[in-house]
Amino acid sequence: MNTTAMSPLTVTPLGFIPDLKNATLVPFNETACENWKEIHHLVFHVANICFAVGLVIPTTLNLHMIFLRGLLTIGCALFIIWATLYRCALDIMIWNSVFLVVNLLHFIYLVYKRRPIKIEKELSSLYKRMFEPLHVPPELFQRLTGQFCNIQTLKTGQAYAAEDKTSVDDRLSILLKGKMKVSYRGHFLHNIYPCAFIDSPEFRSTQMNRGEKFQVTIIADDNCKFLCWSRERLTYFLESEPFLYEIFKYLIGKDITNKLYSLNDPTLNDKASKKIDRQPSLCSQLSVMQMRNSMASSSDSEDGLQMFLRGTSSASSLRNNQQEFYNAYGVSRLQHDVFC
Repeated sequence: MNTTAMSPLTVTPLGFIPDLKNATLVPFNETACENWKEIHHLVFHVANICFAVGLVIPTTLNLHMIFLRGLLTIGCALFIIWATLYRCALDIMIWNSVFLVVNLLHFIYLVYKRRPIKIEKELSSLYKRMFEPLHVPPELFQRLTGQFCNIQTLKTGQAYAAEDKTSVDDRLSILLKGKMKVSYRGHFLHNIYPCAFIDSPEFRSTQMNRGEKFQVTIIADDNCKFLCWSRERLTYFLESEPFLYEIFKYLIGKDITNKLYSLNDPTLNDKASKKIDRQPSLCSQLSVMQMRNSMASSSDSEDGLQMFLRGTSSASSLRNNQQEFYNAYGVSRLQHDVFC
């Protein structure tokens, strides 16, 4: 029996070294590139150029994602043209059609997000003066003013709030046009000008205590127009927008500070109030809150109010008035020094 013919395997003896010099090369398989094909049509190369340019756009460019998606969309469209007219490749056409749809939808969405936001003419000055300097996006401001708020009007002599009658829990308002006058027991305190909160001290002082009434009377000195929010719904909205919540805290604190300056100088006008741009301190908020909400409980409030309203432009008189204000309305000088 010939065992060599039965076994397809050959045994290589130990110590045998193959002769590599006389070995012949065998083609790897049929996919090996023996002859390069001709260059593809120009459409193919333009499509790849679009892909390349889109991928090298720097991310520091403001509209880089829009440019990227736009170039990818154009590239996919050119690939579809090339695969259909010059290559007749159904699979290439189908895949690029899918990519075309995906990139086109992204492109439309990005362009839609960059659309210019139209702010109502009545609110444009409010946005430019109060919110735009704090980098509040127009779309966020539109959400803030487009929900649970409305624009209301008051004629000259009509009351926004009546002393000891109007609840402070219902609303928060910003004056858009006109001028309002704030008084306590017939004594003039200060004016409210456009782009200022009408009831910021009440809003701040009653965040912990509900059910209180206005301790001052606020009357329209001109034909007034104001933006009014529902306080409860505004609070819920601000809780869902932490950035806007911090913005409101700052604006309300700043407004309270401006009202404190108005108390020291009742002749302060709108132009002068625009120049007051200081970080609100706790002592300022406490001072005005005490003035508006604790004045009625102070036995010597009438005397303190008269002394306080004598404020002059000199720095020494201003400090004396502040000291009398703190003593008269329950805020000690120690609290003022600690919190300021």
